[in-house]
Amino acid sequence: MPFRSLDPTPILTTTDRLQRRIAERFPDRGLTLVAAEVAALARDARDEVQRLTPPIWGLRAVVGLTVLVGAAVFLWIGSIIPLNQVGRAAIGSVEGVEAAINTLLLAGLGLVALIRLEARVKRQRVARRLHELRSVIHVIDMHQLTKDPVTLDPDYRPTDASPPHDLDAVGLSRYLDYCSELLALTGKLAALYAQAVPDEGVAQAVNDIELLGSSLSRKIWQKISLIDTKPAPRRKRMPE
Repeated sequence: MPFRSLDPTPILTTTDRLQRRIAERFPDRGLTLVAAEVAALARDARDEVQRLTPPIWGLRAVVGLTVLVGAAVFLWIGSIIPLNQVGRAAIGSVEGVEAAINTLLLAGLGLVALIRLEARVKRQRVARRLHELRSVIHVIDMHQLTKDPVTLDPDYRPTDASPPHDLDAVGLSRYLDYCSELLALTGKLAALYAQAVPDEGVAQAVNDIELLGSSLSRKIWQKISLIDTKPAPRRKRMPE
């Protein structure tokens, strides 16, 4: 079913379009560079997901070869030690039985670790990508942090330490809206990794990123609502 999974191509298309929209409206602002970075992360996510989705056949071959070599070593050891001596030693002493059990347990744990090696490798690769997305979310938040609707108030008086405010109501609203869209797209990029690597740890990390982006986006929309609810300036009445 086409609507039961995320497709990286439309997400990349939307990200590139948003980058162009921001560059056209705010060509000289840092948000344009941030949008370009998000677009680059989208391309990286598309390529990385394509590599993570199929099995890592080379690693599976190494694991299979290791298991075969280990089994061959056990068989070789068993062939050079007389079985009757091993049986008498194991039955005749508690230490022998305990040593045999420990050997079997260690061999079983080693086999499980080898089987799970592929999932661990994929999880580490996804963790690095998710860390990049989390960092970009904080960068986006830094860009909208000083964009305060209070600066549109006619009675607002900046201090010497106040950041420059040269956006009108329309420009400020669009700037904040672009920040919210960038946050939403970072969440979608994180979801691509959860889809490619169905792991509980990855799913939890992706959920944390989506919650972080949603929380910051709500704060941004609170600012936008303050802009939208501001009364329009009164126009001078033209003489009849």
